[in-house]
Amino acid sequence: MTGSGGSRDAVTTTLDGFGSGAYLVDEQGRIVAVNSQGEKLLGRAAADLVDQDAHDLLHRTRSGDPVPRAQCRMRESVLDGRTEQGEGEWLERGDGTLLPVSWLATPCRIDPRPTGTLVLFHSAGPADRPARRALAGTGLSELERLALLAETTTLLTSTLDIHEALRRLINLVVPRLADWAVIDLIGERDEVQRFAVAQAQNGGVTFREDLQGPMPPVPQESSMPLSRALRGVASSLAGPETYHGPPDSGIAVEQQRLFKATGMHSAVMVPLRSLHDVLGALTLGRADQPRRFTAADTVLLEDIARRAGFALENARLYERQRKVAETMQRHLLPKLPYTPGRTMTARYLPAPDASQVGGDWYDAFTLRDGATALVIGDVVGHDLDAAAGMAQLRNMLRAYALSQEKPPSRIVEWLDRAVLDVAEVSMATLVFVRMTQRKNHCELSWTNAGHPPPLLVTHEGVARYLTEGHGILLGVAPDEDRPDATTEFPPGATLLLYTDGLIESPGHSLADGLTNLRRHAASLAHRPLESFTDQLLARARPVDNDDDVALLAIRHATGT
Repeated sequence: MTGSGGSRDAVTTTLDGFGSGAYLVDEQGRIVAVNSQGEKLLGRAAADLVDQDAHDLLHRTRSGDPVPRAQCRMRESVLDGRTEQGEGEWLERGDGTLLPVSWLATPCRIDPRPTGTLVLFHSAGPADRPARRALAGTGLSELERLALLAETTTLLTSTLDIHEALRRLINLVVPRLADWAVIDLIGERDEVQRFAVAQAQNGGVTFREDLQGPMPPVPQESSMPLSRALRGVASSLAGPETYHGPPDSGIAVEQQRLFKATGMHSAVMVPLRSLHDVLGALTLGRADQPRRFTAADTVLLEDIARRAGFALENARLYERQRKVAETMQRHLLPKLPYTPGRTMTARYLPAPDASQVGGDWYDAFTLRDGATALVIGDVVGHDLDAAAGMAQLRNMLRAYALSQEKPPSRIVEWLDRAVLDVAEVSMATLVFVRMTQRKNHCELSWTNAGHPPPLLVTHEGVARYLTEGHGILLGVAPDEDRPDATTEFPPGATLLLYTDGLIESPGHSLADGLTNLRRHAASLAHRPLESFTDQLLARARPVDNDDDVALLAIRHATGT
């Protein structure tokens, strides 16, 4: 059933779950996997199909001639990445005979393959007439039902944003199955929120915000359809007559209002479940479509809701992890010290696709002799482990620096040795700066452990990188001596410490990123420090960078 490789084994196992013939093609239209039913219908072994151009090998006219590429609907749907179905096409079998087929092609991603197109097909000849028979009561053919379920899985599992997943769910079922879709969600402390009331209108979907919002609690004894669905008891069919009597709960009152406002004459309500909890309920309603929902519709909608429930549970778990990470990050960001004659500000931007926390960090604190310590660092990773390692590193550095009056290089040398035995950090970079007010000037002394160099921008807009004092990153050669470097911090100048998320871009070299940052920083030299920092982030950070960014900026006031 497969061509070669373990990845195709996993794909064909998935394809064998379809009751029809099925094959998966890549973006160029080449077959990458086929199921057993597909091999049987086509009279060809998988080895004769995989890696072949599906159009050239299979697509024929009624007379057996190759279909012109520009006229082949199946090929166009594959190349355009759109869902399309048809009939009246012929596929050439292994023995040269023609198989009339009804088919459906839809974009699909089946791990571990990248996104391709799933082609489902049935024989439309006399030997297999039921292929186009609609499932009783649903109004959908078998192909359409399979395509809808495949599309549901693909779309809902490709996002970890709860709101986006629910919007996709609505667009899947409206207006294909119903005129109205209502989603009620159960949140913390079992509070119910009517997340969406969506209506098919002018070929699209509109939302009735006046019908959305908080809902009364779920009654535990109510036998009304929505209450049962929200408790996970069962799916139910309903109509306006269901809620004609005296309401037994606040939810029943809201349901009366819903049916009156929408004009729905028929509805079906199904629970949205995860493995362990009821997440809410999905209601589909018909007002303009005349056919009433039946028990056969309920089976299909429960299948859709089950897929939606798993996707929502994944999204909720991600949201929980993100909230934990955000809380952790807030506690890890330090309060900046007051330094006479200098102003200081900092920013942290999380990685867009991570859990809102990472290994980038900064610190600033006053040392025993009155000097100010400034630190910027980066621990490998973008998860809670990286954040925990970063916290260990920061606390160790702060504790040792406060207890010792030593130059930056000696402090970082001790930290490098200690990391191996104490902290759960594999590799890290940092710059440790000591800012000291001398009699007639302010002095910066620093050491750099494999980190992007600090940037010093004068009030006149002259910007230069402090490339001296550079050594190897932490965790590589703990016994190696580290250098120190020293320079004056002139009045009106700005010192910028930053992490690589501000300069790295997949499409450009590191030198390009450094040049870009230097030029933008110089152009903003006269801006107040807060504006300088915000504008620098907005202008210099590459749009295609997916890393987190930490930034610490210090301005030496003029006349000090």
